[in-house]
Amino acid sequence: MPELTSALRAAHRPDESLLFNETGDNQQCLEDLGAGRVAAMDAQGIDLSVLALTPPGTQPLPPGEAVPLSRAANDMAAAAVARHPGRFRALSTLPMSSPEDVADELERAARMGHVGTMVHGRSGDLFLDDPVYDDFFTAAAELGQPVFIHPQLPSAAVRDAAYRGFDPRTELALATYGWGWHLDAATAALRLILRGTFDRHPGLQVVLGHWGETLLFWLDRADSLSRVAGLRRSVLECIRSNFYFTASGMLNPALLQHALAVTSVDRLLFSTDYPFQRPAGEDIDAFLSHFSSDAERRRFSSVNAASLYGVEL
Repeated sequence: MPELTSALRAAHRPDESLLFNETGDNQQCLEDLGAGRVAAMDAQGIDLSVLALTPPGTQPLPPGEAVPLSRAANDMAAAAVARHPGRFRALSTLPMSSPEDVADELERAARMGHVGTMVHGRSGDLFLDDPVYDDFFTAAAELGQPVFIHPQLPSAAVRDAAYRGFDPRTELALATYGWGWHLDAATAALRLILRGTFDRHPGLQVVLGHWGETLLFWLDRADSLSRVAGLRRSVLECIRSNFYFTASGMLNPALLQHALAVTSVDRLLFSTDYPFQRPAGEDIDAFLSHFSSDAERRRFSSVNAASLYGVEL
């Protein structure tokens, strides 16, 4: 969406311009919601893809821009699904900077056929667990719309405090895909648990990418927060009953085995993180061979996602 790209460029700090250059390398793939994307899916052996707007969506924008651009993005995604109903589904984009409009747009997108939504852990100074978003989580739980928490660029204050001191490209990589944005997403998820979100909404389902954004690998310590926060269900219990975890193209058998040790195969989802990760079909087949049975392979590669997003196989 050219209008969204222009608005985001205007909203970002000058030193964040490299972020758009990094995305620009994949821009053609991101904009192709037709034959090119389907051909890429065919080459990888993927039957169906769930589309979502690349980060940061509309979240950094003021309400006057975020609301109409979110609606436009959802309309565009719905049109792409309508053109290829056997190959695509979509996650909605929400105007998180305008909390009073979020639930309404989630409901509108769900009526159009969106199977869930993708958000980020912070919008301006508002964390995702802020009470102003409780109507959103109520609606997501009632509508059966899973909430995918995707990483985003850490705040300017965090970047200045923790990720400076290198050349600009290294700073950006350290703050984003190399480290920072995974911690940002994991912290957002953990804050939701500590806020009691899943005590209030036990049916709410949340999805984390990149094998849980480090959270699965630090649960011994994170679970110790349960008593301090006065949760009815522990952090570990919430992880095992309210969260799904995708591979995001990180086809490392060691990560798979750890995820299986912490949670169950029923909570794991295959994904490629296209176009940022592009494993070949043979790489995907080799990774799937690490499951212990055909039943587990099917659950990971298709059955779990179909159940979560209400897709008929």
